[in-house]
Amino acid sequence: MRYFIKLSYLGTSFHGWQIQPNAHTVQEELEQSLSKILSEEIKVIGAGRTDTGVHASFYIAHFNTNSDDKLASKNFIYHLNSLISKDISIESIREVKDDASARFSAIEREYKYYISLKKNPFNQNCCYQIRHELDVEAMRDAASKLPEYKDFTSFARLHADTLNNLCNLTTAYFEQDGDMLIFTIRANRFLRNMVRAIVGTLLDVGRGKITTEQFCKIIEMEDRGKAGSSASPAGLFLTNITYPDDIYKVDSKNI
Repeated sequence: MRYFIKLSYLGTSFHGWQIQPNAHTVQEELEQSLSKILSEEIKVIGAGRTDTGVHASFYIAHFNTNSDDKLASKNFIYHLNSLISKDISIESIREVKDDASARFSAIEREYKYYISLKKNPFNQNCCYQIRHELDVEAMRDAASKLPEYKDFTSFARLHADTLNNLCNLTTAYFEQDGDMLIFTIRANRFLRNMVRAIVGTLLDVGRGKITTEQFCKIIEMEDRGKAGSSASPAGLFLTNITYPDDIYKVDSKNI
C-alpha cells in the first residue's frame, strides 16, 4: 500500500530534506524511524527539496509498506513521534492511490518568508532579522509584478538539474503583523533557491538600492548574476502543498 505522511520540521539542525553523504537530513531521519517501527526497509519520496536551515510547517512525503496492520495499530503516530528527532513532528498518515506522488501529484506549493523588523532573541532561528528601515510599500509594489512573469532564471541556482526555469506563479505579496513582515508566494513549482533569491532582491528594493522597474528588468534579463544575494534560510517556511481531491483511496482516513 502507498501512504502520504504529513509532517513539519524545524530545519535549523538539518542539511535540508534530501539524503546526502555525511549530513543530517530530514529524509534520512524519517526513513530510519519508519523502517525501525515498521520492521522493514522504508524509502520515502518527498514533495521537494528544502535547503539547509529551511523549515516546513507543512510537508508531504509518500512511502510504500506491507505493514498495514502496524500502521493501523493504536497510537502509531504517538510512537513514531517518540522515536523520531525532536525537530520533526508527524501529523498524520493516509492511504493514497498506487500512482500518487508527493512530488509529481502536487498542484501548488506555498512558501512564507518571515522578516523581523527589530531584534528579537526568541525568533532568531525562524526569521530574518533586519536592523534598518525598509520601504515596505516599495517591496509590495515590486512583489506584485512577479505573477506577470513565467521565466525565473534570474532567481534560479546556477547549474541546477532542471529542464527549464518556467513557473506558474499565482500569488506574491507582503503583509505586516506588528514587527513581523511576511512574504507569501504560491506557484505550481519552485526552482532551487528561488524564493530566497526573490526575497533577497526584494530587500534590495526595500533598502532603496533598486526600483520596482529595475526589479522587473532583472527578471527579464534572465541572469542570476543580476539579482540580489539570497536571503537567510532561517526565515523561509514551506507552508502548504495542494493535491487533487481524488488522490486518496476511497474511504481512507488519517491515521
